[in-house]
Amino acid sequence: MDAATAATATAAAALVWFRKGLRVHDNPALDAARRSAARVYPVFVLDPRYLRSDPAAPSQGSARAGVARVRFLLESLRDLDARLRRLGSRLLVLRARDDVSDAVCAALKDWNIGKLCFESDTEPYALARDKRVTDFAAASGIEVFSPVSHTLFDPAEIIEKNGGRPPLTYKSFVATAGEPPKPVMEEYSELPPIGDTGGYELLPVPKLEELGYGDVSQEWVAKFEKPKGDPSAFLKPATTVLSPYLKFGCLSARYFYHCIQDVYRSTKTHTKPPVSLAGQLLWRDFFYTVSFGTPNFDQMEGNKICKQIPWIENEELFVAWRDGRTGYPWIDAIMIQLRKWGWMHHLARHSVACFLTRGDLYIHWEQGRDVFERLLIDSDWAINNGNWLWLSCSSFFYQYHRIYSPISFGKKYDPNGDYIRHFIPVLKDMPKEYIYEPWTAPLSVQEKARCIVGKDYPKPVVDHEAASKECRRRMGEAYASNRLGGNPVKGNSSNSSRRKFSDGGQDVPDSSMSKQPR
Repeated sequence: MDAATAATATAAAALVWFRKGLRVHDNPALDAARRSAARVYPVFVLDPRYLRSDPAAPSQGSARAGVARVRFLLESLRDLDARLRRLGSRLLVLRARDDVSDAVCAALKDWNIGKLCFESDTEPYALARDKRVTDFAAASGIEVFSPVSHTLFDPAEIIEKNGGRPPLTYKSFVATAGEPPKPVMEEYSELPPIGDTGGYELLPVPKLEELGYGDVSQEWVAKFEKPKGDPSAFLKPATTVLSPYLKFGCLSARYFYHCIQDVYRSTKTHTKPPVSLAGQLLWRDFFYTVSFGTPNFDQMEGNKICKQIPWIENEELFVAWRDGRTGYPWIDAIMIQLRKWGWMHHLARHSVACFLTRGDLYIHWEQGRDVFERLLIDSDWAINNGNWLWLSCSSFFYQYHRIYSPISFGKKYDPNGDYIRHFIPVLKDMPKEYIYEPWTAPLSVQEKARCIVGKDYPKPVVDHEAASKECRRRMGEAYASNRLGGNPVKGNSSNSSRRKFSDGGQDVPDSSMSKQPR
C-alpha cells in the first residue's frame, strides 16, 4: 500500500469505543463516526479490573462488581450487539490482558483508525484511562471526538458558569444549569460496514459462567418492577426501574428528559422538581457535577466538602451489617435483597445507610459505599458517593438527629412483615406483632415459630435506642470539632449500646434524598 492509499484508508476508518453509553439512540459518538467514515468499528473491551472473578470476595463476582451487575452488563452488551446487527454492523468484543487502554491503542494502530469517538466519562479511573488513549491518539495523528452524552449537562461547563466551583446545592445547580441540550433524535437504518480486523480474536459477548463465576443460578431474579414509595414492596414494586439503564447508558438521560417534557406538555398538572422524574434526573447531574469538581470526592480525608468525623472501626459489626445478620429483620432483609438481587428501593437504601453510619453503628460511610458499589446493579460512582455523603450527614444534609428507625420505619409500610418473611425465611412464621422485633417474643412464641433468637436468628448487635443516642452525641461532638477547625481523632468501638432493645429514633421519610430514578 503506497502512502497516499494508506492515508486515505486511515481517514476512512473510525472506531467507536463503547464503555457506558451502550445504546444506538442519542449517541453522538456513534453518530459522528458514521458520518465521517466509510468504515466504523464498534468496540467494547472486557476489563479484567472489573470482570475478573475474585474467589476471595464475600459473594460471587469480581472484586469490584457483584454477579447481578455483571449479568446486567452482559445482557446490555448482547442487546447493543443485536441493535448494531440490525443496522448492518456488530459489536466487536475484545478482551484486555490487563489494561483496557493498551487494547484500545493496539486496535487504533492495527486497524489504521483515523478517528476515535467515545462518550466522555468523569470518573477518576475513566479519566486516567481515557487520557492514556487520547495521548496515544494525538501522537499518532488520530482525530478524537469525545462528546458529553451520559449526563444532561457538561459538568465542566456548569463549573465554569459557576465561577470555577461546582454548585453545592441542588437549587444553585438548577439555577446555573438552565435547560439541557436536545438529544440526537435522528434515526438511521444502516451503519457503515466494519473494515478488516486482521488477526484479532473477536469474541461473542461472554456468558456469565465463562467469566469464571461458577453456578450463579440463585443470584438473580430475572424480572422485577420497582416501587414508588414503599420500600417494603419487592415482588410488584412501582418505581421506574430505569437506574441501571441510565448507569450503563442503555437509556440516554437527555432522551428520557426530552420524553418527560413531552408528557408534561400534554398534561394539565404534573409533579415538580426535585421530586418529579425530571427533578431526579437533575439530581443525577448535580452529583456528577459536584463529584467532577471536587478532588477526593470519594473519601473523607482530603475532601473539602466532607465533614471529618471520627467513625469507629469494628469489623464484627460491619460484617454483620454487610451479611444481613444485625438482628434487626428490616435491616437484614434489605441487605439480603441487595446481595441476591443487586437492587433495593431507595428508602431501603436510606435505612441501611443510616443504620451503618450515624444512626446505630457509627461505622465509616466509605465501608458501606464499597459494599453498595460492588453489589448494586445501578451502582454509579458519583451518585453512590454522593448519597453516602448525604446519608451519613458528612455533606449536603446535616440534620444528623433525624434517624431512620430500624423497627418502625419498615413497619408502617408493611405491618405484616411480608418483605421480611420473603428474604428471611427463618422468620416466616413469626407473628406480625414480633416480626420487626423477634427478640421481644416470648420463648413459647419463638418455639412455635421455629425461630429461637440467638440460635436460629441473631440477637440485635446493638440496642437501637441507646446506640442512636450515642451516635447523636458523637455526631454533635464531630460537628463542633469541624466548626472549630479541629481534627477528630480516629474513633474506637464502643460496647455501651449493646443489649436491651427498644424502638427509639425518628423516621426520616424524606424522598428528596433519592438522587436518580430507581
